[in-house]
Amino acid sequence: MSQAAELSRVKSRIKALTAKTVANGCTEAEAMSAAEMVGRLLERYALSMDEIEVRAARCIQVEVPVGGSRRRPIDGCVPAIARFCDCLVWLARTGDAAEGTRAAHYVFFGFETDTSLATYLFSVIERAIATELGQFRSARPALRAARLRRASASFQHGLAARVAERLTAMHAEREASVGARRATGTALILAKHRVVEEAFAETEVRLVNAGAVGRRPVGGAFREGWAAGARVNLSRPVRGGARGLLA
Repeated sequence: MSQAAELSRVKSRIKALTAKTVANGCTEAEAMSAAEMVGRLLERYALSMDEIEVRAARCIQVEVPVGGSRRRPIDGCVPAIARFCDCLVWLARTGDAAEGTRAAHYVFFGFETDTSLATYLFSVIERAIATELGQFRSARPALRAARLRRASASFQHGLAARVAERLTAMHAEREASVGARRATGTALILAKHRVVEEAFAETEVRLVNAGAVGRRPVGGAFREGWAAGARVNLSRPVRGGARGLLA
């Protein structure tokens, strides 16, 4: 199969899997299974490319609306999502704050296949955070008002932090796997990173580090969120012995 045909096949599979989201009626177990399949497709594509094809690839920008202008706990996951998918990412704001139309969106920048996975993972993780938060709040009927808000925020920050750590580890494992399975794997990975960085330099976008997200966490709620983040199934479909993972 030619490289062009392989790329077309990968794009078609990613498009189909990306359409299979929780919002469209599938379960989170199915969504996580789809995310795993996308990750395998990207690794397969990386193993089939050569440096000439990497350098000829075009980088694109994909926007992900986040709603409103305030920062949210999932922000703690976004840099790890981008790293996992070999993308760059930044937060952009549009509209007029004085008129109440100020809104924010993330911009993922990279190869088309990589940005597809990044936007998909964002939606899956966002849904997992919302689902787990609902269960956390339901289990604590005594919490009210400010205490409930603080505990809820800390729980979400803990979950996001744990998912981010896992994504970082999974990214390192995937790069090591590609490097080990082909003689030029490591060189190809470095070439891909350079292509993204060089293409980004041409956009004239200037990135700045964002400040910390949220207030001082409530220790117990943060730890419970961290434990919930360990249950989000990012690495394999939920089946058989994996029933303890989020579904």
